Amino acid sequence: MTHLDDLPLRDDLRGLTAYGAPQLDVPVRLNTNENSYPVPDDVVEAIGKAVQDELRDLNRYPDRDAVALRTDLAAYLGHGLTVANVWAANGSNEVQQQLLQAFGGPGRTALGFTPAYSMHPLLAVGTGTAWVDGRRGPDFALTAADVAAQVRAHAPDIVFLCSPNNPTGTALPPEVVTAVLDVAPGMVVVDEAYAEFRRAGTPTALENLSGHPRLVVTRTMSKAFGFAGGRLGYLAADPAVVDAVQLVRLPYHLSALTQAAARAAVAHRDGLLATVEAIKEQRDRIVATLRARGLTVADSDANFVLFEVGGDQRAAWQALLDRGVLVRDVGLPGWLRVTAGTPSETDAFLAAMEEL
Repeated sequence: MTHLDDLPLRDDLRGLTAYGAPQLDVPVRLNTNENSYPVPDDVVEAIGKAVQDELRDLNRYPDRDAVALRTDLAAYLGHGLTVANVWAANGSNEVQQQLLQAFGGPGRTALGFTPAYSMHPLLAVGTGTAWVDGRRGPDFALTAADVAAQVRAHAPDIVFLCSPNNPTGTALPPEVVTAVLDVAPGMVVVDEAYAEFRRAGTPTALENLSGHPRLVVTRTMSKAFGFAGGRLGYLAADPAVVDAVQLVRLPYHLSALTQAAARAAVAHRDGLLATVEAIKEQRDRIVATLRARGLTVADSDANFVLFEVGGDQRAAWQALLDRGVLVRDVGLPGWLRVTAGTPSETDAFLAAMEEL
């Protein structure tokens, strides 16, 4: 049998492992930050009809620019955005890959502040972009002065910021984004995959788009919309950025079925986003309960919680799994991450934690 090492693989890919969380059949799955609530029946019916209407014309290519979908997404985002400001792809991962293809590549550098979304450095490697790990404070925080100093020191072509940050859940103070925009020589990408879960008063980088043509805000429908299986992500930026990513996107990259399903989901966003407040309640319940038990817990503006287990996180992860609860080991020594799910899922997680 041929092994991976027997193939003429690129040297910079050797020794790497594919991204992915364990997909195990357990009673309580709280490891991938999905929305635990199923799609409502009326939305299922609407998506089904929208997809059905496309089936007769599957012999034709879809709208390669997804104009109708981008128009709907711009209306959802608001902030004066139009179709010219929005681009969509198969998940925010593909959006970010396209950004790296357009603005990164061999001889160029991307900077991120770990711990953060672990796909960013993998996307950088895949596009031949050098990756630089930036520093965070001991409490995972970022300050404007420290971040600006690191951007000046490395002069990256792309800076990745996450707000709320995965895996910590922390949102960025607005002055951090402003400081990076002031000194970054290249593109600044703010990953807002969990923006709909942020606490009241927490700003969005969409407010900074005007006057900053090198700022890009990426979003996804996988989390708050409960559309993870639909695979739809998008960006908001200056129209010139949208023109740039179209130079590297694959032809007809969004199928007609994906576009139709996503448009139906956006049209029924009130029903889909109705679960956001319930999820935030469970998130805050997890934070309060774990802190009351003496654990260190990071502040969260997302639909998950990062908590310290006070020992080997791998053993704690296995102990929870033995009790039917799957959480995420993100590779931070002594820490685990749990998704905020339904009340019954929270009950099961907290009960298992009580037994540890």
